[in-house]
Amino acid sequence: MPNRDEEKIFEEAINVANIPTLLMVIVQLTGELHWLDAPYAPARAAGLGDNDTGGLSEEHQIEVREAALEAILAWRDGRPLALAAPDEELIVRMLSVAMAEPVPEEYGQFTAAQLGQVKFLDRDPIETPEGFKVLVIGAGVSGLCAAINLKQLGVDYQVIERNATVGGVWWENRYPGAGVDTPNHLYSYSFAPFDWDKYFCLRSELHDYLEHVCDQFEVRDTIRFSTSVDHIEYQSSRQTWQVQIRSENGEVELLEANVVISAAGIFNPPVSPDIDGLDSWVGEKWHTARWPEEADLKDKRVAIIGNGASCMQTAPEIQDDVESLAIYQRSVHWAAPFDQFRKPVPEALRFLLREVPLYRNWYRVRLGWTFNDRIHSALQKDPNWEHPERSLNAQNDAHRAYFSKYVEDELGDKADELLEKVLPTYPPFGKRMLMDNGWYRMLRKDNVELIDDRIERIDKNKIISSNGEEREADVLILATGFDVLNFITTYDAVGRTGESLASQWQNDNAKAYLGTVVPDFPNLFTLYGPNLQPGHGGSLIFVVEMQVRYIMDIISKMTKEGIGAVEIRQDVHDEYNAKVDAAHENMVWTHEGMTSYYRNDRGRIVVNSPWRNVDYYEMTREADLDEYIVEPLRSNELIAD
Repeated sequence: MPNRDEEKIFEEAINVANIPTLLMVIVQLTGELHWLDAPYAPARAAGLGDNDTGGLSEEHQIEVREAALEAILAWRDGRPLALAAPDEELIVRMLSVAMAEPVPEEYGQFTAAQLGQVKFLDRDPIETPEGFKVLVIGAGVSGLCAAINLKQLGVDYQVIERNATVGGVWWENRYPGAGVDTPNHLYSYSFAPFDWDKYFCLRSELHDYLEHVCDQFEVRDTIRFSTSVDHIEYQSSRQTWQVQIRSENGEVELLEANVVISAAGIFNPPVSPDIDGLDSWVGEKWHTARWPEEADLKDKRVAIIGNGASCMQTAPEIQDDVESLAIYQRSVHWAAPFDQFRKPVPEALRFLLREVPLYRNWYRVRLGWTFNDRIHSALQKDPNWEHPERSLNAQNDAHRAYFSKYVEDELGDKADELLEKVLPTYPPFGKRMLMDNGWYRMLRKDNVELIDDRIERIDKNKIISSNGEEREADVLILATGFDVLNFITTYDAVGRTGESLASQWQNDNAKAYLGTVVPDFPNLFTLYGPNLQPGHGGSLIFVVEMQVRYIMDIISKMTKEGIGAVEIRQDVHDEYNAKVDAAHENMVWTHEGMTSYYRNDRGRIVVNSPWRNVDYYEMTREADLDEYIVEPLRSNELIAD
């Protein structure tokens, strides 16, 4: 039985816990369904916040908290869950109540998976042919997920990582203010919870998490650090991939693997703007992705080119250090309120999240609905909508009104001067939705200037705008993003027929079935591939988990059925991508007159997924080998490492 000290901690935690989440916990612990009805059913709140009170009266909040404390202490004392695994119908009802809005019935199994009822790391080890090996390229978020799942399967694998440790972009990007714009309780592996210090963590805490996961699942020894992949080429006669790697000292080595999983990511390499005279800059200059450790901006005149996500995080962070800050705006962005920016998770609540998995899982499920599929319908074009120039439909127009009012309020007495500069004319979510961490309040400061005139040229330490105005600076920061349209830029890949992947993808026109497999490239799987970024918001990590589950199913079937090569059929690939393109035609990212990094020069959306997460979950639940060209395993001896 919990002692008095523990009871007191639980009481403190429950007193600050989220009411809609507590209601779901009570239902599962007690089996009492009346908690889903009035007067306890929460009311919907505006915005993206947690809705901690659920809109309940003080009296009913107290009642919920008392019932939750009693139920949790009884469970802690050994009483089993009354509803350990609610059926899908009840799960959908519970989520609908928790979110105070209807949730479609198809979310039953998808939510059950998020609650841990359908586990991702639940496969028994498999037997593989002698010498069978998988090679993973990259040890960032995706590569670690693949490594952990391969280890679970008992498959021989190796990870090649060009950096000195794990983390990928979360190791490389160290600019001030770098952090997640998705709640980290959601932006984390479903199978690896963490004791987060903040609701939206900064880069250092997220990188600590990835290091922790690497060691928790004991995969570090399978990673070859400070080694890059130069070239991979399929060997048809051997049904294997030949992989050329290069060590830090330049030594070249050839490896061979039956399967290659590319987890190289798309946020590389950094892009420099095409500005006349940029190379003539005489002061300090760097890209946000290459922020020097010794950087000192104290009392310096700083200019930033670009005003996207990295600038929105960096600029408010440095505003009080610099003498002046000139921000050269390249396009206008929508930004949502960020109520939990830098907000620590209360210690008592951290205790509850650690000690009660049911609370943690339901809290995560609610975040998933808020930041994932909830707004998908707002991104669809309504052909009968009377204001297509400003929004897509009534729901999208309501978002526009809400965000516009927020921006105007944040600008305060500078609204007349700045509102026209910062308020987008395109519909909300047309570009990546940013999270406001004080950006608009920063623009009100006397030492900060937002310039929306195009840069004409640079002359030594001067930046000359198209209107002829010249501004001097000591430091030039490029917040100009990455070459995300050219998927897989860090190495060359050559397929069965000798064609390169870059050629098949026409450099910036990448296509893959399920964002994962490509014709002519047997046994090659791309994580975070084309059309997989959840552009309507949410956690890429769960998308990667779904991909990895699909790939593990293929590998399991290959080994069980004596298959040496699987290659997606061209017709299956083409039909899938035709559906992707057709879906995008009805979505916000193809809105007229708007450009973004999601879209290539042909006007095709290459980066974002048109699917809801629940759709992709169904697509990747199990691999159908009838969609593949399948070759029996030949008897080969692999080249030794």
